[in-house]
Amino acid sequence: MTDTATRPDGSSTAAAAPRRARRWIGWILVVLLVIGAASVVLLVSQSASVPFRGGGDPDGTGEHGTLALAEILRDQGIEVDVVRSRTQAVSEIRDDTTLVMTDPYSLSDEAVAALIEPANRTVFLSASSRILDLLDLGEGTTASTSAAVTASCDLPELAEIGTIHPGRLFVPADGVTGCFPDADGNAALLVDDSGGARTVLIDGSRLFGNGYLAEDGNAALGLALLGQTGHVVWYVPSLLDSDLEAQTDPSLGDLTPDWVTPAIVMLILAGAAAAVWRGRRFGPLVAETLPVTVRASETMHGRARLTARAADAEHAGAALRDGTVRRLARRLGLHERAGAAEVADAAADRLRVPRTAVQALLTGPLPASDDALIDDARRLADLEASVDAAVHAERGAS
Repeated sequence: MTDTATRPDGSSTAAAAPRRARRWIGWILVVLLVIGAASVVLLVSQSASVPFRGGGDPDGTGEHGTLALAEILRDQGIEVDVVRSRTQAVSEIRDDTTLVMTDPYSLSDEAVAALIEPANRTVFLSASSRILDLLDLGEGTTASTSAAVTASCDLPELAEIGTIHPGRLFVPADGVTGCFPDADGNAALLVDDSGGARTVLIDGSRLFGNGYLAEDGNAALGLALLGQTGHVVWYVPSLLDSDLEAQTDPSLGDLTPDWVTPAIVMLILAGAAAAVWRGRRFGPLVAETLPVTVRASETMHGRARLTARAADAEHAGAALRDGTVRRLARRLGLHERAGAAEVADAAADRLRVPRTAVQALLTGPLPASDDALIDDARRLADLEASVDAAVHAERGAS
Protein backbone atom coordinates (compact mmCIF):
# COMPACT_ATOMS: atom_id res chain seq x y z
CA MET A 1 0.00 0.00 0.00
CA THR A 2 1.39 3.40 -1.00
CA ASP A 3 0.85 6.79 0.63
CA THR A 4 0.09 8.51 -2.66
CA ALA A 5 -2.99 10.73 -2.34
CA THR A 6 -5.35 11.53 -5.18
CA ARG A 7 -6.47 15.09 -5.90
CA PRO A 8 -9.97 16.01 -7.09
CA ASP A 9 -8.69 16.55 -10.64
CA GLY A 10 -7.33 13.01 -10.77
CA SER A 11 -3.63 13.89 -10.31
CA SER A 12 -1.64 12.51 -7.41
CA THR A 13 0.49 14.37 -4.88
CA ALA A 14 3.48 12.23 -5.90
CA ALA A 15 3.14 13.47 -9.48
CA ALA A 16 2.68 17.08 -8.33
CA ALA A 17 5.86 17.08 -6.23
CA PRO A 18 8.26 16.98 -9.21
CA ARG A 19 6.31 19.82 -10.84
CA ARG A 20 6.65 21.95 -7.72
CA ALA A 21 10.37 21.17 -7.54
CA ARG A 22 10.86 22.20 -11.17
CA ARG A 23 8.90 25.41 -10.54
CA TRP A 24 11.11 26.31 -7.56
CA ILE A 25 14.26 25.49 -9.51
CA GLY A 26 13.09 27.84 -12.27
CA TRP A 27 12.52 30.70 -9.83
CA ILE A 28 15.91 30.09 -8.21
CA LEU A 29 17.59 30.30 -11.63
CA VAL A 30 15.76 33.57 -12.36
CA VAL A 31 16.93 35.05 -9.04
CA LEU A 32 20.52 33.96 -9.71
CA LEU A 33 20.42 35.54 -13.17
CA VAL A 34 19.12 38.82 -11.71
CA ILE A 35 21.84 38.82 -9.06
CA GLY A 36 24.51 38.08 -11.70
CA ALA A 37 23.27 40.88 -13.96
CA ALA A 38 23.23 43.32 -11.04
CA SER A 39 26.79 42.34 -10.13
CA VAL A 40 27.99 42.93 -13.70
CA VAL A 41 26.32 46.36 -13.78
CA LEU A 42 27.90 47.25 -10.44
CA LEU A 43 31.37 46.22 -11.60
CA VAL A 44 30.99 48.19 -14.84
CA SER A 45 29.81 51.29 -12.98
CA GLN A 46 32.71 51.04 -10.53
CA SER A 47 35.24 50.66 -13.34
CA ALA A 48 33.67 53.58 -15.19
CA SER A 49 34.08 55.81 -12.13
CA VAL A 50 37.87 55.32 -12.22
CA PRO A 51 39.39 58.14 -14.32
CA PHE A 52 41.27 57.04 -17.40
CA ARG A 53 44.91 58.13 -17.60
CA GLY A 54 45.71 58.10 -21.29
CA GLY A 55 48.68 59.15 -23.41
CA GLY A 56 50.42 62.35 -22.35
CA ASP A 57 48.83 62.35 -18.89
CA PRO A 58 51.36 63.33 -16.20
CA ASP A 59 49.60 61.00 -13.76
CA GLY A 60 49.57 58.09 -16.23
CA THR A 61 51.72 55.09 -15.33
CA GLY A 62 51.23 53.25 -18.62
CA GLU A 63 53.61 53.06 -21.53
CA HIS A 64 52.33 56.32 -23.05
CA GLY A 65 51.79 58.19 -19.78
CA THR A 66 54.22 60.94 -18.81
CA LEU A 67 54.49 60.43 -15.06
CA ALA A 68 58.23 59.70 -15.37
CA LEU A 69 58.88 63.06 -17.06
CA ALA A 70 56.84 64.89 -14.41
CA GLU A 71 58.84 63.19 -11.66
CA ILE A 72 62.14 64.15 -13.33
CA LEU A 73 61.02 67.78 -13.32
CA ARG A 74 60.10 67.56 -9.64
CA ASP A 75 63.49 66.00 -8.85
CA GLN A 76 65.09 69.08 -10.43
CA GLY A 77 63.22 71.31 -8.00
CA ILE A 78 60.60 72.43 -10.50
CA GLU A 79 57.07 72.88 -9.16
CA VAL A 80 54.66 70.82 -11.31
CA ASP A 81 50.91 71.41 -10.96
CA VAL A 82 48.64 69.02 -12.84
CA VAL A 83 45.26 70.64 -13.58
CA ARG A 84 42.25 69.33 -15.46
CA SER A 85 40.29 72.57 -15.69
CA ARG A 86 41.23 75.41 -18.04
CA THR A 87 39.87 77.90 -15.51
CA GLN A 88 42.20 76.56 -12.83
CA ALA A 89 45.08 76.49 -15.33
CA VAL A 90 44.63 80.19 -16.14
CA SER A 91 44.43 81.09 -12.46
CA GLU A 92 47.74 79.33 -11.66
CA ILE A 93 49.79 80.84 -14.50
CA ARG A 94 52.57 83.15 -13.24
CA ASP A 95 55.41 85.05 -14.90
CA ASP A 96 57.74 82.06 -14.36
CA THR A 97 55.22 79.44 -15.56
CA THR A 98 55.55 77.04 -18.47
CA LEU A 99 52.10 75.95 -19.67
CA VAL A 100 52.20 72.36 -20.96
CA MET A 101 49.45 70.38 -22.66
CA THR A 102 48.71 67.88 -25.37
CA ASP A 103 46.37 68.76 -28.23
CA PRO A 104 43.34 70.48 -26.54
CA TYR A 105 40.83 68.66 -28.74
CA SER A 106 37.96 69.40 -26.36
CA LEU A 107 38.33 73.18 -26.51
CA SER A 108 37.12 75.65 -29.11
CA ASP A 109 39.53 78.01 -30.86
CA GLU A 110 38.43 80.84 -28.58
CA ALA A 111 39.02 78.76 -25.45
CA VAL A 112 42.52 77.73 -26.64
CA ALA A 113 43.45 81.36 -27.30
CA ALA A 114 42.16 82.42 -23.86
CA LEU A 115 44.07 79.58 -22.20
CA ILE A 116 47.50 80.34 -23.67
CA GLU A 117 47.16 84.13 -23.73
CA PRO A 118 48.50 84.81 -20.15
CA ALA A 119 51.40 82.33 -20.47
CA ASN A 120 54.89 83.52 -21.47
CA ARG A 121 55.91 80.01 -22.45
CA THR A 122 53.59 77.31 -23.87
CA VAL A 123 54.61 73.78 -24.90
CA PHE A 124 52.33 71.50 -26.92
CA LEU A 125 53.36 67.84 -26.64
CA SER A 126 51.08 66.89 -29.54
CA ALA A 127 49.11 68.83 -32.09
CA SER A 128 46.49 68.65 -34.78
CA SER A 129 46.13 70.55 -38.03
CA ARG A 130 43.69 72.85 -36.22
CA ILE A 131 46.32 73.93 -33.68
CA LEU A 132 48.93 74.43 -36.40
CA ASP A 133 46.57 76.70 -38.32
CA LEU A 134 45.26 78.48 -35.22
CA LEU A 135 48.75 79.40 -33.97
CA ASP A 136 50.17 79.82 -37.49
CA LEU A 137 53.08 77.49 -36.77
CA GLY A 138 53.14 75.64 -40.09
CA GLU A 139 51.52 72.53 -41.44
CA GLY A 140 51.77 68.83 -40.97
CA THR A 141 53.44 66.47 -43.40
CA THR A 142 53.18 62.77 -44.13
CA ALA A 143 56.96 62.45 -44.20
CA SER A 144 58.51 60.26 -41.53
CA THR A 145 62.03 59.21 -40.72
CA SER A 146 63.56 56.42 -38.70
CA ALA A 147 67.00 58.02 -38.75
CA ALA A 148 68.35 59.79 -35.68
CA VAL A 149 68.43 63.59 -35.96
CA THR A 150 70.04 66.40 -33.97
CA ALA A 151 68.70 69.81 -33.00
CA SER A 152 70.50 71.77 -35.76
CA CYS A 153 69.11 75.10 -34.52
CA ASP A 154 70.41 78.04 -32.47
CA LEU A 155 68.46 77.38 -29.26
CA PRO A 156 71.06 77.07 -26.47
CA GLU A 157 68.94 74.75 -24.30
CA LEU A 158 69.01 72.16 -27.11
CA ALA A 159 72.76 72.20 -27.64
CA GLU A 160 73.48 69.19 -25.40
CA ILE A 161 70.46 67.05 -26.29
CA GLY A 162 72.17 64.71 -28.71
CA THR A 163 70.08 62.65 -31.11
CA ILE A 164 66.42 61.59 -31.06
CA HIS A 165 64.18 59.52 -33.29
CA PRO A 166 61.27 61.89 -34.00
CA GLY A 167 57.70 60.89 -34.68
CA ARG A 168 55.56 63.32 -36.66
CA LEU A 169 57.29 65.97 -38.73
CA PHE A 170 56.13 69.49 -39.66
CA VAL A 171 56.82 72.16 -42.26
CA PRO A 172 57.66 75.38 -40.33
CA ALA A 173 55.82 78.56 -41.28
CA ASP A 174 57.67 81.81 -42.04
CA GLY A 175 59.26 83.19 -38.90
CA VAL A 176 59.01 79.86 -37.04
CA THR A 177 62.21 78.03 -36.08
CA GLY A 178 62.38 74.36 -37.01
CA CYS A 179 64.62 72.06 -34.97
CA PHE A 180 65.56 68.40 -35.39
CA PRO A 181 65.09 68.51 -39.17
CA ASP A 182 65.28 65.61 -41.61
CA ALA A 183 67.07 65.65 -44.96
CA ASP A 184 64.15 67.46 -46.62
CA GLY A 185 63.98 70.26 -44.06
CA ASN A 186 60.88 68.97 -42.24
CA ALA A 187 61.24 69.65 -38.52
CA ALA A 188 60.20 67.64 -35.46
CA LEU A 189 60.18 70.72 -33.17
CA LEU A 190 58.61 74.10 -33.95
CA VAL A 191 59.48 77.21 -31.93
CA ASP A 192 57.66 80.55 -32.36
CA ASP A 193 58.97 83.58 -30.43
CA SER A 194 56.68 86.17 -32.02
CA GLY A 195 54.35 88.33 -29.91
CA GLY A 196 56.65 88.44 -26.88
CA ALA A 197 55.87 84.85 -25.83
CA ARG A 198 57.36 81.49 -26.83
CA THR A 199 55.22 78.69 -28.25
CA VAL A 200 56.79 75.25 -28.73
CA LEU A 201 55.20 72.32 -30.50
CA ILE A 202 56.47 68.73 -30.81
CA ASP A 203 54.94 65.29 -31.24
CA GLY A 204 56.01 63.77 -27.94
CA SER A 205 53.84 60.63 -27.95
CA ARG A 206 56.87 58.41 -28.65
CA LEU A 207 59.45 60.66 -27.06
CA PHE A 208 58.19 61.48 -23.58
CA GLY A 209 56.09 58.39 -22.76
CA ASN A 210 57.15 56.31 -19.79
CA GLY A 211 58.17 53.47 -22.08
CA TYR A 212 60.40 55.64 -24.31
CA LEU A 213 61.84 58.32 -22.03
CA ALA A 214 65.09 56.42 -21.42
CA GLU A 215 65.86 56.12 -25.15
CA ASP A 216 68.33 58.42 -26.95
CA GLY A 217 68.13 62.02 -25.66
CA ASN A 218 64.39 61.94 -24.94
CA ALA A 219 64.66 62.68 -21.22
CA ALA A 220 67.13 65.50 -21.83
CA LEU A 221 64.85 67.00 -24.48
CA GLY A 222 61.84 66.88 -22.14
CA LEU A 223 63.81 68.56 -19.38
CA ALA A 224 65.08 71.22 -21.82
CA LEU A 225 61.57 72.05 -23.05
CA LEU A 226 59.72 72.00 -19.72
CA GLY A 227 62.46 72.85 -17.23
CA GLN A 228 63.38 76.38 -18.32
CA THR A 229 61.18 77.94 -15.62
CA GLY A 230 60.61 77.12 -11.98
CA HIS A 231 56.90 76.41 -12.36
CA VAL A 232 55.00 74.09 -14.73
CA VAL A 233 51.24 74.09 -15.12
CA TRP A 234 50.38 70.83 -16.87
CA TYR A 235 46.87 71.06 -18.30
CA VAL A 236 45.16 67.76 -19.23
CA PRO A 237 42.32 68.26 -21.77
CA SER A 238 39.18 66.19 -21.36
CA LEU A 239 35.59 66.13 -22.53
CA LEU A 240 34.48 67.07 -19.02
CA ASP A 241 36.22 70.43 -19.45
CA SER A 242 34.93 71.08 -22.97
CA ASP A 243 33.22 74.29 -24.03
CA LEU A 244 31.98 72.75 -27.29
CA GLU A 245 28.26 72.16 -27.54
CA ALA A 246 27.40 68.65 -28.65
CA GLN A 247 25.55 68.53 -31.94
CA THR A 248 23.55 65.42 -32.65
CA ASP A 249 21.88 64.37 -35.85
CA PRO A 250 18.12 64.80 -35.94
CA SER A 251 16.23 61.71 -34.83
CA LEU A 252 13.40 60.02 -36.65
CA GLY A 253 10.94 61.71 -34.31
CA ASP A 254 12.34 65.12 -35.24
CA LEU A 255 11.87 64.44 -38.95
CA THR A 256 8.30 63.12 -38.78
CA PRO A 257 5.14 65.23 -38.41
CA ASP A 258 3.65 65.70 -34.95
CA TRP A 259 0.60 63.54 -35.70
CA VAL A 260 2.62 60.40 -36.50
CA THR A 261 3.41 59.42 -32.91
CA PRO A 262 -0.20 59.71 -31.64
CA ALA A 263 -1.37 57.75 -34.69
CA ILE A 264 1.09 54.95 -33.98
CA VAL A 265 -0.01 54.83 -30.34
CA MET A 266 -3.66 54.64 -31.39
CA LEU A 267 -2.91 51.83 -33.83
CA ILE A 268 -1.10 49.86 -31.13
CA LEU A 269 -4.01 50.33 -28.71
CA ALA A 270 -6.50 49.32 -31.43
CA GLY A 271 -4.47 46.20 -32.19
CA ALA A 272 -4.35 45.28 -28.50
CA ALA A 273 -8.11 45.81 -28.18
CA ALA A 274 -8.76 43.67 -31.26
CA ALA A 275 -6.53 40.93 -29.88
CA VAL A 276 -8.47 40.93 -26.61
CA TRP A 277 -11.82 41.04 -28.42
CA ARG A 278 -11.22 38.45 -31.12
CA GLY A 279 -8.28 36.58 -29.70
CA ARG A 280 -8.52 32.93 -28.79
CA ARG A 281 -9.18 32.24 -25.16
CA PHE A 282 -7.40 29.21 -23.85
CA GLY A 283 -9.45 27.22 -21.40
CA PRO A 284 -8.46 24.20 -19.35
CA LEU A 285 -6.83 21.30 -21.15
CA VAL A 286 -9.20 18.58 -22.35
CA ALA A 287 -8.13 15.00 -21.88
CA GLU A 288 -8.42 12.88 -25.05
CA THR A 289 -7.97 9.16 -25.35
CA LEU A 290 -4.98 8.28 -27.54
CA PRO A 291 -4.28 6.97 -30.08
CA VAL A 292 -7.03 8.46 -32.21
CA THR A 293 -8.41 6.01 -34.74
CA VAL A 294 -8.79 7.27 -38.29
CA ARG A 295 -10.80 5.19 -40.70
CA ALA A 296 -8.98 3.83 -43.71
CA SER A 297 -11.59 5.26 -46.05
CA GLU A 298 -10.86 8.79 -44.85
CA THR A 299 -7.15 8.32 -45.53
CA MET A 300 -7.86 6.81 -48.92
CA HIS A 301 -10.21 9.61 -49.94
CA GLY A 302 -7.80 12.26 -48.70
CA ARG A 303 -4.89 10.81 -50.63
CA ALA A 304 -7.08 10.44 -53.68
CA ARG A 305 -8.12 14.08 -53.55
CA LEU A 306 -4.51 15.19 -53.20
CA THR A 307 -3.44 13.04 -56.11
CA ALA A 308 -6.31 14.26 -58.28
CA ARG A 309 -5.53 17.90 -57.40
CA ALA A 310 -1.88 17.37 -58.35
CA ALA A 311 -2.86 15.58 -61.63
CA ASP A 312 -0.13 13.02 -60.90
CA ALA A 313 -1.20 9.95 -62.91
CA GLU A 314 2.08 8.11 -62.34
CA HIS A 315 1.84 8.40 -58.55
CA ALA A 316 -1.78 7.26 -58.57
CA GLY A 317 -0.92 4.34 -60.85
CA ALA A 318 1.92 3.27 -58.53
CA ALA A 319 -0.46 3.36 -55.56
CA LEU A 320 -3.03 1.20 -57.41
CA ARG A 321 -0.38 -1.33 -58.39
CA ASP A 322 1.00 -1.49 -54.86
CA GLY A 323 -2.45 -2.20 -53.46
CA THR A 324 -3.14 -4.86 -56.08
CA VAL A 325 0.20 -6.59 -55.45
CA ARG A 326 -0.38 -6.71 -51.66
CA ARG A 327 -3.93 -8.07 -52.04
CA LEU A 328 -2.91 -10.67 -54.64
CA ALA A 329 -0.02 -11.80 -52.41
CA ARG A 330 -2.48 -12.55 -49.58
CA ARG A 331 -4.91 -14.37 -51.89
CA LEU A 332 -2.18 -16.44 -53.49
CA GLY A 333 -0.64 -17.39 -50.14
CA LEU A 334 2.62 -15.52 -50.70
CA HIS A 335 4.69 -13.60 -48.20
CA GLU A 336 3.35 -10.12 -47.45
CA ARG A 337 6.59 -8.59 -48.71
CA ALA A 338 6.60 -10.49 -51.98
CA GLY A 339 7.69 -8.40 -54.94
CA ALA A 340 5.57 -7.48 -57.95
CA ALA A 341 7.48 -9.88 -60.23
CA GLU A 342 6.95 -12.80 -57.84
CA VAL A 343 3.25 -12.01 -57.50
CA ALA A 344 2.93 -11.70 -61.30
CA ASP A 345 4.49 -15.15 -61.80
CA ALA A 346 2.17 -16.75 -59.22
CA ALA A 347 -0.91 -15.09 -60.69
CA ALA A 348 0.03 -16.19 -64.21
CA ASP A 349 0.50 -19.80 -63.03
CA ARG A 350 -2.85 -19.72 -61.23
CA LEU A 351 -4.69 -18.26 -64.24
CA ARG A 352 -2.67 -20.32 -66.78
CA VAL A 353 -1.90 -17.24 -68.88
CA PRO A 354 1.42 -15.96 -70.29
CA ARG A 355 3.60 -14.43 -67.58
CA THR A 356 4.64 -11.52 -69.78
CA ALA A 357 1.10 -10.12 -69.85
CA VAL A 358 0.74 -10.12 -66.05
CA GLN A 359 4.28 -8.82 -65.51
CA ALA A 360 3.68 -5.98 -67.95
CA LEU A 361 0.59 -5.00 -65.96
CA LEU A 362 2.28 -5.14 -62.49
CA THR A 363 5.86 -4.11 -63.34
CA GLY A 364 5.61 -2.23 -66.63
CA PRO A 365 5.74 1.53 -67.24
CA LEU A 366 3.40 3.63 -65.10
CA PRO A 367 0.52 5.50 -66.77
CA ALA A 368 1.36 8.99 -67.97
CA SER A 369 -2.18 10.31 -68.47
CA ASP A 370 -5.60 10.06 -66.90
CA ASP A 371 -6.87 7.83 -69.69
CA ALA A 372 -3.98 5.41 -69.24
CA LEU A 373 -4.58 5.47 -65.49
CA ILE A 374 -8.25 4.51 -65.95
CA ASP A 375 -7.25 1.68 -68.31
CA ASP A 376 -4.67 0.37 -65.82
CA ALA A 377 -7.19 0.53 -62.98
CA ARG A 378 -9.71 -1.46 -65.01
CA ARG A 379 -7.14 -4.11 -65.96
CA LEU A 380 -5.92 -4.40 -62.36
CA ALA A 381 -9.49 -4.86 -61.14
CA ASP A 382 -10.05 -7.55 -63.77
CA LEU A 383 -6.84 -9.32 -62.70
CA GLU A 384 -7.92 -9.35 -59.04
CA ALA A 385 -11.39 -10.62 -59.97
CA SER A 386 -9.90 -13.38 -62.11
CA VAL A 387 -7.52 -14.52 -59.36
CA ASP A 388 -10.39 -14.47 -56.84
CA ALA A 389 -12.49 -16.64 -59.14
CA ALA A 390 -9.62 -19.09 -59.71
CA VAL A 391 -8.88 -19.35 -55.99
CA HIS A 392 -12.57 -19.92 -55.14
CA ALA A 393 -12.84 -22.55 -57.89
CA GLU A 394 -9.85 -24.44 -56.56
CA ARG A 395 -11.18 -24.32 -53.02
CA GLY A 396 -14.58 -25.54 -54.23
CA ALA A 397 -13.05 -28.41 -56.18
CA SER A 398 -11.02 -29.53 -53.19
